[in-house]
Amino acid sequence: MKRDYYRLLLFYLGIFIMMIGGIQLLPLIVLPFYPEEFTYAPCFVIPGVVTIIIGFIMHELMRGTKILKLEKHYDSLLIVMIWLLAIVISTVPWMLKGDYNFTQACFEMTSGYSTTGLSVCDVDNTPHIFLMFRSITLFVGGVGFVLIISSAFSDKYGLNLYNAEGHSDRLMPNLKASARLILSIYSAYIICGTLAYIIFGMPVFDAINTSIAALSTGGFSVIGESIYGYHSVAIELVTIVLMILGQTNFMLHLNFFRRKFHNYFDHCETKFFIFLFIVFFTSMTLNLLHYGYTDNVWESIRLSLFQFVTCITTTGFVSVKDMAVLPSGFVTIMILMMLIGGDQESTGGGIKQYRVLVTLKGIYYSLKESVFNSHVVTTHHITKLGEKCELSDQEIQSTSTYILFYLLLFFVGSMIFTMYGYSLQDSMFEFSSAISTVGLSVGITNYYASKVILWTAMVGMFLGRLEIMVVFKAIMRINQDIRNREYL
Repeated sequence: MKRDYYRLLLFYLGIFIMMIGGIQLLPLIVLPFYPEEFTYAPCFVIPGVVTIIIGFIMHELMRGTKILKLEKHYDSLLIVMIWLLAIVISTVPWMLKGDYNFTQACFEMTSGYSTTGLSVCDVDNTPHIFLMFRSITLFVGGVGFVLIISSAFSDKYGLNLYNAEGHSDRLMPNLKASARLILSIYSAYIICGTLAYIIFGMPVFDAINTSIAALSTGGFSVIGESIYGYHSVAIELVTIVLMILGQTNFMLHLNFFRRKFHNYFDHCETKFFIFLFIVFFTSMTLNLLHYGYTDNVWESIRLSLFQFVTCITTTGFVSVKDMAVLPSGFVTIMILMMLIGGDQESTGGGIKQYRVLVTLKGIYYSLKESVFNSHVVTTHHITKLGEKCELSDQEIQSTSTYILFYLLLFFVGSMIFTMYGYSLQDSMFEFSSAISTVGLSVGITNYYASKVILWTAMVGMFLGRLEIMVVFKAIMRINQDIRNREYL
């Protein structure tokens, strides 16, 4: 029976490997506009074609495999294998370029697929075809491999994997229709964002890549100074809108387009975001004014607004020239916002606002019951899309456990960074950026960084994107089958 599951895993992998091969070929679309970069075409054609052939052979060998409902944790194992293969295969173009070793290439692609945005590239001197490749990985990683496959195939190819990749809600009764709707909404946002950027003076290539990066909350920029380099309030505002759209729950987008505005605003995550904005944006602005970082109130508001949004949405764009000179209190709030992160069912990373809110409610209910010593059993609720939904003790407990585990990993990663001589604040900032898939950096992760630093950040990015438990479930599954030899 276990053999059947592993045959099914190989069948699925064949499909996804062909897709990964296709991703390697997509950057070639920029060559007609930059013909001088045709010399880099083999860097993508060779791994792309070879990968598609391998995936096709694997799929054909497994043809006829019965589509079963994957048993406990096999779906998690498959998702982890897909993501690892995508990252490893995508390192090949970078290594063929000749400027990057495996660790550096793997770091760049882990950052791309996890929609983090940390980079070891000198983007000002990187060919356009490679910059486009990074943006494509942001889009694919943001919406998810399973979602893209599900938009083309029937439910039987994606239904068992949809939840395992971090999705829990369907927008439509049919998974294929849901996937196509999400891709359509996101594509429309990218097109609108690109046009807005062009209108406000951004070059076309920059506009396309920045729009993708903002909506996927990835933060890869095509210029070294990020959004700051454009010196435009209008471009900053467009970026803020795209970042907020990217971190917004998929279901909220659907309710908004259906004009169910009550459901949009009477939702726990929407209210929590507004609360966080009022409290922490105000605190950041006052902190800048207190330390005289800017000359006037409006400049403080402008800087605080952008940095608040880029952190809470886990995007990683910056509108300041030097992160190192920001006030300590300002940076502390940025770390907190990065850890909290965006909505569930979005391209945003971090712990997720819903989990934080559930845990806070659990603390409130626990304190209330202990103070009043009530023996009456009460039902707790949380508002989702305008409806009161029951909040079970089990959900509160599992959510609190997840957050505790997340913070434990955060402190371990930060501690590793401090062992290489970096300050505690810088280490916490850099690793919170990695594990929350943000991409803001104080310079710890770079082209010349230690391999231990880069691999530590990579583990953080990978665990953060797949939300930790998926990876550990996969490890438990394969470990158990190896010990019992049930894969034979």
